[in-house]
Amino acid sequence: MSKSLADMLAPKSVLRDHAATPTPRVTNMELFFDLVYVFTIIQLSHFLLHHQSLTGALEAVMLFAAVWWTWNYTAWATNWLDPDHKAGRIVMVVLMACALGMAIAIPQAFKDRARLFAGAYVLMSLIRPFYMALAFRGQRMGRNYLQLGLWSALSGVFWIAGALLPQHRIALWAAAVIVDYAAPYAGFWLPGLGATSMASWPLKGLHLLERNQLIFIIALGESVLLLGGTLVSEPLETGTIVAAVIGFLIIVCLWWIYFGRTFHEGEHAFEHASDHSQIARAGLAYAHGILVGSAIVVAASIELIIAHPHDAVHLPTVLIAVLGPAIFLLGNAIFRRVMSRRVPVSYLLAAIALAGVGAACHYAHLSGLWLGAGVLAVLVVVAAMAGAGRPAGEA
Repeated sequence: MSKSLADMLAPKSVLRDHAATPTPRVTNMELFFDLVYVFTIIQLSHFLLHHQSLTGALEAVMLFAAVWWTWNYTAWATNWLDPDHKAGRIVMVVLMACALGMAIAIPQAFKDRARLFAGAYVLMSLIRPFYMALAFRGQRMGRNYLQLGLWSALSGVFWIAGALLPQHRIALWAAAVIVDYAAPYAGFWLPGLGATSMASWPLKGLHLLERNQLIFIIALGESVLLLGGTLVSEPLETGTIVAAVIGFLIIVCLWWIYFGRTFHEGEHAFEHASDHSQIARAGLAYAHGILVGSAIVVAASIELIIAHPHDAVHLPTVLIAVLGPAIFLLGNAIFRRVMSRRVPVSYLLAAIALAGVGAACHYAHLSGLWLGAGVLAVLVVVAAMAGAGRPAGEA
């Protein structure tokens, strides 16, 4: 009875055949799943815009950490799970519904909708690994996913406790994030079972790299949406138009820096690495999380500058405008360090220059146009150097 139920819910055929397909393609179901994150990223940008304080920034980081981890673990799962299989599609739709619940809760996640956010997150975090453990039953990967699921259950205790105890919510949810993000580096260690080595996760890295590139483009698309939405509601005066042009060019620079060099180094690394899982953990699960997060911060900064192009910038606007590109450069640096063992000195110099631009604009009480122009100038230089450093033979 139990065997027939397992075969019905998670048949072995729901798993991709890696032997037949060395590099799994990104399916329409995976792209459909990502649509929820278009809305989620918009919600996160608006949350940051409406909570411009240290506490608000901390809350935004925790919300993003949860959102990113649900997407990241699902992307890893679809490296083995076939989303085009009927059972795989059902699982993806269920996970998609959970992600939508999280997105809906984000504006009031630390208030009236904490239970919805935490409940949807925990449900998603438990369904995915235990389903994969069932699909991989009898294999080493089944044990791996069982251990991942038990760590997710541990973090779930903190998520639910934080939802039920508002006075301790920030501390409990911070603990939950730490458990979630530390788990892979602890190898999902459990008493009596030990740890799961990264070598025991036979990953197809190029598929996961493509998934991460697509979600980064979605994050950049949020900047375009916020820019366009702000222009619709603002009078098209000279200052607003100039600010919009600056914002648009900042988005282009982020894309150019990433796809001018970073993208190629990732592809080259996965094509020649023998252990894809090891480099995917740091280069994709963590570094690309930083990259996607930076795009959200940049989107918020562009809206702030377009909305008040001639006003003297306040400290929160300066910090958001400078930290967005700085975080982006940090994510790029980690990714390139993992993939090619090199980090351009230009990234460090650019971070220093961004800090200088922010300090000058703040202390001289300069307008948002000057702040945006300064940030753009720094990114243009980095983008030009990224383009100049492309591998030989690239157009």
